[in-house]
Amino acid sequence: MDVSSSESDYQPRIRRAGRRRSSIVNQSEFEAPADWNPASLYSNDSRPPPSAFPFPFQSYAGNPDPGMPIPGISSKRSSMESISAVRRHSEELARPQPPFMAATQESAPSGSGSSTPNSIYRNSVGHNTSSMTNIPRNNSATFRAPFLSPASRPTSSLWSPPTHPSPAASNTALPIPKAPPPFPSTRLAQPLTKEDKPWLTRKLPRDRISYWVTFFLIALGWIAAACLVFFGTRGVNLLSDDQLCMVLDEQFNGGDINTDIWQYDVGLGGFGNGEFQVMTKESRNARIQNGELWIIPTLTSDNLDGGKDAILDGGEYDLGDACSTPDNKSNCAVKSNGRTVIPPVESARLTTKGTASIKYGRVQIRARLPLGDWLWPALWMLPVSDEYGPWPLSGEIDIMESRGNGIEYPFQGVNYVRSSFNYGPMAALLTQIFGWWSMKREGFNQQFHVYTLEWTPQWMRVFVDSRLHAMLDLSIKKEKESFFNRGGFPQTAQNGSSQVVVPNPWSGQGWNAPFDQDFYLILSMAAGGTSGWFPDSPDKPWHDGSLSAMKDFATVQDQWSATWPSNEADRALRIDYVKMWQLGGCPK
Repeated sequence: MDVSSSESDYQPRIRRAGRRRSSIVNQSEFEAPADWNPASLYSNDSRPPPSAFPFPFQSYAGNPDPGMPIPGISSKRSSMESISAVRRHSEELARPQPPFMAATQESAPSGSGSSTPNSIYRNSVGHNTSSMTNIPRNNSATFRAPFLSPASRPTSSLWSPPTHPSPAASNTALPIPKAPPPFPSTRLAQPLTKEDKPWLTRKLPRDRISYWVTFFLIALGWIAAACLVFFGTRGVNLLSDDQLCMVLDEQFNGGDINTDIWQYDVGLGGFGNGEFQVMTKESRNARIQNGELWIIPTLTSDNLDGGKDAILDGGEYDLGDACSTPDNKSNCAVKSNGRTVIPPVESARLTTKGTASIKYGRVQIRARLPLGDWLWPALWMLPVSDEYGPWPLSGEIDIMESRGNGIEYPFQGVNYVRSSFNYGPMAALLTQIFGWWSMKREGFNQQFHVYTLEWTPQWMRVFVDSRLHAMLDLSIKKEKESFFNRGGFPQTAQNGSSQVVVPNPWSGQGWNAPFDQDFYLILSMAAGGTSGWFPDSPDKPWHDGSLSAMKDFATVQDQWSATWPSNEADRALRIDYVKMWQLGGCPK
């Protein structure tokens, strides 16, 4: 097809080509010399233009290849100089086949045979589009030059190159860099000989000495460790079974509580701690169930005429003949009148006083603790006879005490158990030696645990489940370890309204006094109290120093009773067994 028959769509390209040629040829601005061939621009160039490669540039009709020399313009360094390595693969490039090359005059051979760089360019898009006579004139596929200014771009529809598979011989435009050469090996070609190791030809005496000194010190360390373990284990205080004689083995297998062993301590006077419960002997508060002893707290209002209102005013509670201290009327009966209230909780307290006691030995109790705010379960011991005087002169052994409040309680809730030794030369100088054990993820109300007291004249230990979980471990083998010296009592103290000299009520006795006498066991469940076991806090509904502490506690009964589980199995102090051994062996 003749150039003169070209459509107006290609006029911008003709003008640009003519404008570039006008600097070297004296021709019309819109005409090209008949004898000029565009391929002459590349006749002296050994490298084909970048448009000969599929990446990164493509040639379009009317657009010169980037970096190619233009007549009349000084040559500049091509932006493609850095891709010289692509030339190694240029001969494998196949001729592209866009639609506008369908009418080219040259016939390109198929295949990927060998060719020169110039022949590759003659087969490229740039060569075919450089000749105006080879540009197809087809109204159905108008070619758009992307490098033209917006004003000079054709108004025809956009053209997008068709997709076609790449020739089999095509390669990536950018070469893959070569892998770096491996580092030289430092491995010896063969093992060193003795000649290569001159230091082996002569043995140094100091080296031999240091060798044996090292082994000697290692052996000495092992010997020292063995001695430490040996004497350390021998120094652990233990009670062997042949040193003990069983005094009590209560498994609670009967249908009723064995009153030949267990005595009820019945009363409502607070038991020296200002407690807020009535200790009864009713089966609703203490009974044998499922082979266990259950001590269950209940609400007094559930069994009192007048209900909750009678607790505060107009009610009456009388223990009658069941009271353990009938001579003390205030401990056996009470009437509510607005200022005096009836204890709002009923519970139970059982002892082995007069039936089973030990002086030195072992006590072991397997129990599961209750859950509920302000509940106070305890496993503890008191002296059979107050040899040194009334409490606390004759001492108290608390094997286990706990609080029923939840794990979130800030003053050691149900996930803590505590043990203590309580004594003092007078009530104003009470001394407590205590310790505790705790669990992080659960409380002692979720399963049974074994609480053990081991007691000798030289040492005392209380632990949970294992001796490794010791709450208390005291040695009493020296005078400075005596209980009087441990107390650190002052020389004088205030006793009532007068200042008195602090005596040593255990003078002339053993260093372990007052814990050198027979003690009996107590199992109890209390509620509240003003002894300080529940520290004063904003969440506590009463104040220990208040005269209306029990009334304040009873007034908010709906609040704290809501934290008590409705299931008695979770609210009760459940005891699986109780065992007591006397130190010294059984008589033959």
